[in-house]
Amino acid sequence: MHPAVDAAQERSSTGTVTLFLSGDVMTGRGIDQVLPHPSKPGLRESYVTDAREYVALAEARNGPVKRPIPFSYVWGDALEAIAEIGPSARVINLETSVTVSDAYCPRKGIHYRMHPGNVPTLQAAGIDACVLANNHVLDFGRAGLLETLRLLHAAGIRTAGAGQHLADAQRPATIELASGARVLLFAFCTEDSGVPKTWAAGAQLPGVNVLDDLSLATADEIGARVRASKRAGDIAIATVHWGSNWGYEVPAKHVRFARGLVDAGVDLVHGHSSHHPRPIEVYRGHLVLYGCGDLINDYEGIAGYESFRPDLSLLYFPTIDRRDGSLVGLRMTPMQTRRLRLVRPSPEDASWLASTLDEISRPFGARIASKEAGFVLG
Repeated sequence: MHPAVDAAQERSSTGTVTLFLSGDVMTGRGIDQVLPHPSKPGLRESYVTDAREYVALAEARNGPVKRPIPFSYVWGDALEAIAEIGPSARVINLETSVTVSDAYCPRKGIHYRMHPGNVPTLQAAGIDACVLANNHVLDFGRAGLLETLRLLHAAGIRTAGAGQHLADAQRPATIELASGARVLLFAFCTEDSGVPKTWAAGAQLPGVNVLDDLSLATADEIGARVRASKRAGDIAIATVHWGSNWGYEVPAKHVRFARGLVDAGVDLVHGHSSHHPRPIEVYRGHLVLYGCGDLINDYEGIAGYESFRPDLSLLYFPTIDRRDGSLVGLRMTPMQTRRLRLVRPSPEDASWLASTLDEISRPFGARIASKEAGFVLG
């Protein structure tokens, strides 16, 4: 067994567990085109009609990408960073359908799909669970969603936030830990992240777990489901796809809801949808990540939002006390996208990201400090 895995199991047995969390992993469109099994490249976007154009934009920015790439290529240096810490569970928001369906959702301008043959890209990083409650998993219809669920489950990857019906979409993904305890992943999405209300799962209808509102009553309902599922030593994560793509401001309703989830019994709130990291908060001893930012995408050559540095991303490694779900510590490893691959950023770029995250998190009472191997929560 890898020494890092041994270390992760030892932490679990002694009362803490370290997780790997990320924001959006978008392995469709341009990423899919350079993998060994590309989908048909045609797109129905206003300006780009061929997914290979996104590859060309990235190559124009940073140099050629040899095709086909190995399944592990897009993860790049992140694989070493993850292995160094040895988390007990690995969770991403997978923002693409995995399907051969051509049934484009007619009311959307952008569609993501990854060919089924490219699922080993997720296995290359040892992903345990994918959040599917987001605004791209039904880009190719309900048939595409059902194919996505089937393929991921066949690959041994758990899913949360989408299902064959509402009860399935509300059911948490369960990751068993070496200690016998579990990570329970409850996933949700909101309309303000671009999720059509028509995508909501129904009693007999496949779909995603769309929240009707962000009221404290809704937070309490989620808390009741968490308490009904949770056993002593389990870690309950509420993972939410919400909010706009750009900007550092966190809406007051998001702050109130995240804190309401913690008050209701959730141990950690894992937010995503923004294309760059958003503030971090520790509320009553529990971690709230308001927006983890993109981790993998094909935006490398797209201009227009340079001030947010969307080429920079973070791997999040929270360590949680299994006795009460409180945060013991948070380590973050910065990454940068170059030639559609995650690499270590320069010290200057890493410093910019650390200072920006510190500045935007300060109003929430959190401070970010740079360390040799990355960032830590002060």
